[in-house]
Amino acid sequence: MTETERFNRITEDKLCIGCGLCQSLLGEEKVKITKVESGEQKGELRHKVISPLSKADTDLVYATCPSTRCEANPKELTADAPNEDIVWGAYQRLVLAWATDNNTRYEGSTAGVLTALGGYLLKSKRVSFILHVKPSTSEPTFGEATLSFTEADVLAAVGSRYGPTAPLINLDEVLSRNEPFAVIAKPCDLNALRNLAHHDERIDKLIKYRLTLVCGGYMPDTSMDQFLERFDIERKEVTALRYRGRGCPGPTTVTTKDGQQQDFDYIDFWGEDESQWSLPFRCKVCPDAIGEAADIVAADTWPNASPERGISDKDVGTNSLIIRTKTGNALVEAAVKDGYLTLGDEVDIDYFYDTQPHQVTKKKFVKARFDGLKDAGRLTPVTVGLRLDELAEQNSPAENEEQRQGAFKRS
Repeated sequence: MTETERFNRITEDKLCIGCGLCQSLLGEEKVKITKVESGEQKGELRHKVISPLSKADTDLVYATCPSTRCEANPKELTADAPNEDIVWGAYQRLVLAWATDNNTRYEGSTAGVLTALGGYLLKSKRVSFILHVKPSTSEPTFGEATLSFTEADVLAAVGSRYGPTAPLINLDEVLSRNEPFAVIAKPCDLNALRNLAHHDERIDKLIKYRLTLVCGGYMPDTSMDQFLERFDIERKEVTALRYRGRGCPGPTTVTTKDGQQQDFDYIDFWGEDESQWSLPFRCKVCPDAIGEAADIVAADTWPNASPERGISDKDVGTNSLIIRTKTGNALVEAAVKDGYLTLGDEVDIDYFYDTQPHQVTKKKFVKARFDGLKDAGRLTPVTVGLRLDELAEQNSPAENEEQRQGAFKRS
């Protein structure tokens, strides 16, 4: 097997999420992230090998790619955490929160907490900029990496990005600025940063805060085509797509070249429950969708993880927060003190079991699903600090075998 073939297995085995880290590490002259034009993964952001790779190149990718390795916060960041749960990991505090500014709360995906914290980090000069994502300027249904230097920049990027996005595609350039910054990204993107910290000392030196969300996965581009076709909208006519916000969850709004806007219910977009979600394979076997490499994790608060039907703005939104580290706790307290964040009730871990049941199920059965991948001869991510073996031991042998066989067949 050539090094290119070994590298390409990540995509061929459907583990790539298109984060862009490999392009940043190896350079565009060797690897480039592009939109796939045909085949089973059409429309996805995937790597393309431009020139021959060395063994060192491929080894570095395998050691850092979040599809081949996922690591939680190291023990030195969580050793003093007063709480730990076998599913949800170590944490300092669980609390409800929302952006104090009404406009930020309204425009944000749930309650504007991550937007408010991003703005506060810049206003308080704790960091020089934020690395996060905004709506793509070339693909309306996609996201793209961006740097925000002002509160206005952060606010301009509000709204979840459920389409393909490569937030780490220019990471080396960002690190080369040699300035302190924060990252707001998906849990898997933060896993990538945790991996890379073992190989690049700039990660821990320059990234001062890592913020994320409890992630349900992203929508494959082919599924977006099906959604638009269902409502007789031509993809080439779409100029903008807002996934949510302006209420909680708010409407999914599609804007077309003729200036018309069509609002759709969040449930129409995603479906009534997890069984109807259209997700990439990697998201279905994700070992860390709950942000165990973050300082702060923001989550939705709907009972049983499903909002009531209706796209009105009557629900202004409330986030639940998992504050994992002392750094995260200090940031929340400062943001509250300076009027950027408002806290509600403290909650217990059962609250997260009740509002995020699909995450609990996934975490419990990741080990069994990985075993199914191995049975099929597929790549399986290495995990560090995520307790997958311990979680599998809590399931019955029959449950684990069912999940193992299901993953094997899908593979």
